[in-house]
Amino acid sequence: MNQEGDSSDQSTGQDPLLLLKTLQPLWTKKEMKKQLKEEIRRGFEGLEDPLAGLLDVLESSSDWKGKGHSLGYCIATELQLWIKEHPAVQQSGIKLKKLQARVLGILSQCPANLLDPLISIYQLHTADRNYLLGHVSHLYHKGDYKEAAILSIKLKLQPDQDVEKMCTPLLLQDKTNLVEDYVGEHPELQSKLLQILDTWCEPGFNIRDITRQYQGLSRYKPEKFNRRTLSKLVFRLLDRFNIDPALCPNVINQRHLRTLNYLFYKRFVEKTMTEENWTDHVQSTVGENRWLQGHLAQLLMSHCDLNTAARWAQRWALPKEMLSYGVAGELQKLQIQERVEEAPKAESYGESKKNNYYQLPLPRASIHFLQTWEETLQCWEKVLQPGQVVGIDMEWKPSFGMVGKPRVSLLQLALKDEVFLLDLPRLLEQAETEGQKEKLPHFIKMLYSDAAITKLGYGMLGDLNSLAATCSALKDTEEQAQGVVDLLRVDKQLQKSSIDWKKGVQKVNVPSPEQSYENRGFKQPEKGLSLLVQHVLGKPLDKTEQLSNWEKRPLREEQILYAATDAYCLLEIYERLCKDPTSFGLSSDLTESLVGKPGTKPRAKKQLNKQEGPSPSGQQCKGSQKETSCPSTPISPKEFSVVCDNMLQGLGRYLRCLGVDVRMLENEDDHRKAAEIARQEGRVILTSGLPYQTLQSQVAEGMCFSVNCSEKAKEQALQVLKHFNVQVSLADIFSRCQVCNCDKYLKVSRERMRQLVEGSRQAPGDGSTGRPARSKEKPRQSSDAAVTACDTAQPSDTLHRERLEGLEQRGASPVLVGGTVLQVSAIPPGVLDKADLTDFYCCTHCGKVFWEGSHFGRVVSQFQDVLAAGDKQSIYKLS
Repeated sequence: MNQEGDSSDQSTGQDPLLLLKTLQPLWTKKEMKKQLKEEIRRGFEGLEDPLAGLLDVLESSSDWKGKGHSLGYCIATELQLWIKEHPAVQQSGIKLKKLQARVLGILSQCPANLLDPLISIYQLHTADRNYLLGHVSHLYHKGDYKEAAILSIKLKLQPDQDVEKMCTPLLLQDKTNLVEDYVGEHPELQSKLLQILDTWCEPGFNIRDITRQYQGLSRYKPEKFNRRTLSKLVFRLLDRFNIDPALCPNVINQRHLRTLNYLFYKRFVEKTMTEENWTDHVQSTVGENRWLQGHLAQLLMSHCDLNTAARWAQRWALPKEMLSYGVAGELQKLQIQERVEEAPKAESYGESKKNNYYQLPLPRASIHFLQTWEETLQCWEKVLQPGQVVGIDMEWKPSFGMVGKPRVSLLQLALKDEVFLLDLPRLLEQAETEGQKEKLPHFIKMLYSDAAITKLGYGMLGDLNSLAATCSALKDTEEQAQGVVDLLRVDKQLQKSSIDWKKGVQKVNVPSPEQSYENRGFKQPEKGLSLLVQHVLGKPLDKTEQLSNWEKRPLREEQILYAATDAYCLLEIYERLCKDPTSFGLSSDLTESLVGKPGTKPRAKKQLNKQEGPSPSGQQCKGSQKETSCPSTPISPKEFSVVCDNMLQGLGRYLRCLGVDVRMLENEDDHRKAAEIARQEGRVILTSGLPYQTLQSQVAEGMCFSVNCSEKAKEQALQVLKHFNVQVSLADIFSRCQVCNCDKYLKVSRERMRQLVEGSRQAPGDGSTGRPARSKEKPRQSSDAAVTACDTAQPSDTLHRERLEGLEQRGASPVLVGGTVLQVSAIPPGVLDKADLTDFYCCTHCGKVFWEGSHFGRVVSQFQDVLAAGDKQSIYKLS
């Protein structure tokens, strides 16, 4: 555009550039703000063409190109207001088109706050649409994808654009928020975008075909552009725009497959899900989906023996072509009558097992399952009594990460002598059919708002949020609630006030992963309400039915007893704490301090795991050091166990070096695996960045900590240790194997090690590579060819007195009784000749060999801030 032609319009008025020079000194003085606005308005009145004058000012200045308020922004907004008072200055026709062409060149450089005033002043919504689209296309082909998208949103050009073309580079630049804004007001574009994203998630689709076109893109983040990230984006968009998930079958299938893997993990690895629950969830997850049926067949073959896999395949009518030859053969062997029999029944609870858990002290006749309004009348008559104490809990079907908030399937109300289980979906359906849908919500609101009735819960705010998602009439229940006691808050007070309580939590005997997988009877560490029940009442809750399908009717007897017990135990906890609060480290005015509104923090309840758990330090941490204080009582590394996300392996190695019990995710592991390990083994999750937001919602409050990812691993380790008040002694350093995390060692003298090394090297046909022998078939060994390890956490084990003889004849490396091959071949020849070296230490789990050296001193110097006073002892060096 020729500026000279427009500048001539100002020949009879004030020069816009002189006006700019007049305004610049006033802009720098905050106290002159009022005078500045007055001067701007006088300047407009002195200009022949204020609209052209504003463009002259912007084109000759650059202060407005930065973020935040600027003089250019101030002038533009004042002109926008001034035009409303002086509508005659508005332009039209050819003159307006010239101004619009000039302002389009400025818009591509504008900060977001200047766009709306300029679009309004120059009436860009009235400009030729093809001209605007052409300008946006020019920006796009220049590589200004963000600017092109923002301008398209402001000018509402999206319906005439290719949504895939516009959004792909934005996704590659991790600008998902801008993508959401781009389609935000256009339902047809929302559906089109979701279909495109779902297509990219097809199993055979090569995402690199998309990313290859944009390799030169600035701020290119290809690691953000993968199926997992796209899947999360799809679910967020489905939820935000309330779109039917059926529109995205590939993403839904992938989520179902992850659910299927999780169910097999719970049933066959962790072994914490009953057969009934597992069967319900598998059937509802797979359905008639052939793709999922194929994966189900593969999982059956990898987790079950041939006969069991064949029985399940028959029960779910899996096509024979999906089965392996062995499973198909077993299927043929099954007799017709056997095929209709149920799969082997789940283990029933014996009396010995029941004795290990808290038992409901009420007869079965005192539990009432209510499905009609007439049945509930007696319930409300008893519950809504002044002075009543009511234990309240809720159950819903686990969502396994699918779209939408959980809807309550069962509302439990426990009184002193009986428990009422309200079938909420059935009751709400009946009330709506009868045209009285407000009837049930009315009574629930009466219960929660009556200060004369004490309501007991655990994580009550989370329950109320789910209740509101189930029935919109209950959305304001939280604000109206009075007289509630959230025992989650009591749980936190117990953790903070009682040293013995914290020590008891920290010293829970957690089995190793190998023990957990191989021994079905191993009990997992208790968490949340179950742990509180154990601490106060002596025995934990049986959480076997926790992941039940609570929507399925009729409920099984085990589900009914579980639901009643979950609500009734709250009454007994409250009664015990009120009788003697000081014995639990609580203040004597327990009732006065806790009765009131629900807590301000919702718990992550019943999505994948309903339980809460304290952090090993006894404090609730949220990844921000400002929000939490360190525990007053120091703890040792032996009392602190963590799981490190896969981007923090360096941190994990440092902590393990200092004696902390550390499990680390592999690079290919899903972040969710950290939450599963944390829940199963009572570990704190150490993570960083975006995964923190996801992981903290899957575990108890205080069981996920975010470290500063900009710091080096050593500084991260110091941050974690100081936050949890972990004091490291000299005895803790290298008390765990750096390779496998084991804390059991075998002490071997130098001369004995020399014999082992020489025997290993002389053995003919020895194919050992120094790796641990942990196969199912243990190496052959005799009593005189094995080393016995003592069960201790310190590297002071003694060598078995019998000599290792005949190794060269057997052609084998030295082997421990448990089958571990000692990695003696990894010891450099010169090490055995060091005069000051007296002993070696062998890990009894992986066979790694360590010896004393200077590395110990370096670690001591690096972590002096967290070292406790103690006698210095000799320790080994990592080989």
